[in-house]
Amino acid sequence: MTVRQAANVLDLLEFFARRGQPATLAEVSAAFGWPRSSTFNILTTLAERGFLYEPRPRAGYYPSPRWMALAQQIAAAEPLPDFAHPLIEALSAQTGETAAIVAPAGTQTVFLDVVESPASIRYFAQAGHRLPIHASSSGRAILAQCPKKERLALYRRIDFQRHSDTTPLTPDDVEVRLAEEMARGWHSSFAEFSPDLAGVALPLPVGERRLSIVIAGPMFRMQDRMAEIAAMVSDAVRKTAIG
Repeated sequence: MTVRQAANVLDLLEFFARRGQPATLAEVSAAFGWPRSSTFNILTTLAERGFLYEPRPRAGYYPSPRWMALAQQIAAAEPLPDFAHPLIEALSAQTGETAAIVAPAGTQTVFLDVVESPASIRYFAQAGHRLPIHASSSGRAILAQCPKKERLALYRRIDFQRHSDTTPLTPDDVEVRLAEEMARGWHSSFAEFSPDLAGVALPLPVGERRLSIVIAGPMFRMQDRMAEIAAMVSDAVRKTAIG
């Protein structure tokens, strides 16, 4: 269930990130189709809390550095290890595809760090990108780290929607696929959620945290290289763990 007020604030942040400059009340209202009264309430509340300011008189509102300060404090309390970003940088360069580190977020997964492929046709993703935990290789690489009892409890909260012919549609489907992938030693997906995209993922051991590392790209480049890419990821993760 989406809480509209919270969603509006997040949409507003993304709006400013795309726009890259201040916006007046009228411009924000027009961009979202919000009533002017509702727009006024959101903008003034955020300004009063110090999250928006006016860089120049009558030029409109813009996010203040308070967002960055809070984000840095939050990240510092639960940081990714120093090896994490260089690891996905190296794997993206080695495979030519997009590489990411992924964490659980309820029935979803969330990308914590991403290095996109330099190819013109590639998997476009950024930090904060979300996928269903059961219908993605990165998600099942996380599920594989959970006790079965915990997985079964999680399945009861999942809305098993069909996104493609390869989407797992029941808890049993997920468990069968998990068993096959765990026996093989790596997890894979073929257009389970995103059309024409394939992924290879493995667990990424970081203390008690349940993370995964995924390489994803268009199926026409990935499908004949899945085992090769999995070996690259496995070798890189093993060397990182040894180091």
